[in-house]
Amino acid sequence: MTVALMWEARAVEGRGAELLEWARAQAEVLAGEPVRREILRAPQDRVLVMTWWDAEYDAELPELPEPEAGLITRAVHRWRFESVDGA
Repeated sequence: MTVALMWEARAVEGRGAELLEWARAQAEVLAGEPVRREILRAPQDRVLVMTWWDAEYDAELPELPEPEAGLITRAVHRWRFESVDGA
């Protein structure tokens, strides 16, 4: 089974590049190596990190932590999905 973890945060105005670099660094030092990793950005200084794992849906998997409070405008949003189609 493939499980996808999504982590999304919104930076304080003007600190989007800093949040992006922070997320890149954190994604590189996860406790395990995902099958796939992708980092995206969007308007309003939002950053999204997606990781795919060969694991059961409820498996304990490494996730990105919360950034320092002064870097983000709200708590990080996290979602977990399981693959239902495809390879």
